[in-house]
Amino acid sequence: MRSQCSIASATLRGVEALPVTVEVAVSNGMPGMAIVGMPDTAVQEARERVRAAISAAGFTMPTNKIVVNLAPADLRKTGSGLDLPIALGILAATGQVPASLAEGRLFAGELSLEGAVRPVRGLLAFGICAHGQGLALVTAPEGSAVPLRELPQYRLRSLDALHGSDPLEPCEPPAGIGGGDGAGFAPALDFKDVAGHEVAKRALQIAAAGNHGLLMMGPPGSGKTMLASRIGSILPPLTEDEMLEAAVVHSVVGEPMEGVLAGVRPFRRPHHSATIAGLVGGGNPVRPGEISLAHCGVLFLDEFAEFKPSVLQGLRQPMESGAVTLTRADGSVAFPARFMLIAATNPCACGYYGDDEEPCTCTVPQISAYQAKIGGPLMDRIDLQLDVRRLPPGSVLDSGTGTDSATLREGVLRAREFAAWRRAREGGGEGAQAGAGRRRAATRPCEVIASCGLDDAARGFIESMARAYALSGRALLSMLNVARTIADIEERQAVREDHIAEALGLRLRDGIGR
Repeated sequence: MRSQCSIASATLRGVEALPVTVEVAVSNGMPGMAIVGMPDTAVQEARERVRAAISAAGFTMPTNKIVVNLAPADLRKTGSGLDLPIALGILAATGQVPASLAEGRLFAGELSLEGAVRPVRGLLAFGICAHGQGLALVTAPEGSAVPLRELPQYRLRSLDALHGSDPLEPCEPPAGIGGGDGAGFAPALDFKDVAGHEVAKRALQIAAAGNHGLLMMGPPGSGKTMLASRIGSILPPLTEDEMLEAAVVHSVVGEPMEGVLAGVRPFRRPHHSATIAGLVGGGNPVRPGEISLAHCGVLFLDEFAEFKPSVLQGLRQPMESGAVTLTRADGSVAFPARFMLIAATNPCACGYYGDDEEPCTCTVPQISAYQAKIGGPLMDRIDLQLDVRRLPPGSVLDSGTGTDSATLREGVLRAREFAAWRRAREGGGEGAQAGAGRRRAATRPCEVIASCGLDDAARGFIESMARAYALSGRALLSMLNVARTIADIEERQAVREDHIAEALGLRLRDGIGR
């Protein structure tokens, strides 16, 4: 006697859910259950969970030989989401539930020993996988509905519900991602709370308008963290495509994604003790790091120089490519990592090198060693570099009267809209939102130069500045990108000398830490 059944499911690989067919065969032979097809430990342990869940739900666990094949066989299967399809396959193969229940549906869920269906990480990724195959998604009732249009969704509370004639509960998906204005999730912080620091606010506006990296260096209490924590208040909402990209990463990691789906850009602030696996990604199975959780948003690294140098150097490649590829013995996994880097650091170990009031107690070698932790190649990739000095007491007492976020945000939106119009006019074919959050460094040098529309005077000026300050080719293009953003804020089609001068001034710090 031999009976079998196939159930559609999926397994997570990076930020994707890849299709898996759970093939269950029940036949005469030595009693037991074997799971084949490169299962990890969590999948292997499904044997005991499934056995207990089936018995607790009032079904009969077969005493025959059970073989569970997870196809394709050369793909590593991870996680506990295969519990439900394995159990359903056994019940369908033995005729205890109709096989038609599995037709046209993808199942993903963990089982408790009592038979209850529990949610799993990466529900949005499973939904995308099901939608791509034209299948409905069946998962636990605790999982929030996947915000994908035209994706039929069902909930199964427990295996015990399979005794009924209609065990699957339809779940009405949201109208779809998008349409959110961030209400309830938008940051309440406003730049008007920060007294003075108008140059720093201007630098943050430029960074937000052009998705540029920014480093702020200054003594403790100068306002670096206050400034950085308010960047979200001037960023435009996520586009629909960006919402989906960012939400998938959060779903796979198990982070809340309601704010992302409401249009609020991610703001990640890892501690300086973070490992390279925590920041860039890694582990077993491989999981996204903080740079991927900041995809389409902001990665704020406070106490920048306190991070381990090896961890910081791991940022170099993702900052340019907008993605990170991790290679392991069983293959490579790519994660999206298009983020805006905002970094803040003290100029030395004591923090007061270059301060006008507090004397520095560090020696010259100590200062050099502290700043060398960041590394020249990484510094070269940060478009904007700014010194932030402590404010006098009178300015601090004037808090609440500075430039507010609404004013700065108006300039950001204006710049992005003008840049989209300019690219379309130049033949780029991008819409009003497409490409706005793209890493500028990913643009080819010839495109950067052509977009600036430099006349002879501007070209001569930038050449002389590059020679005077020994700018590398990357630094030169970075400065041009910043100048292009400044011109976009002013809605100018051509980059002028004053735009280049401001871009250069925002790259060469005025004295602290130099």
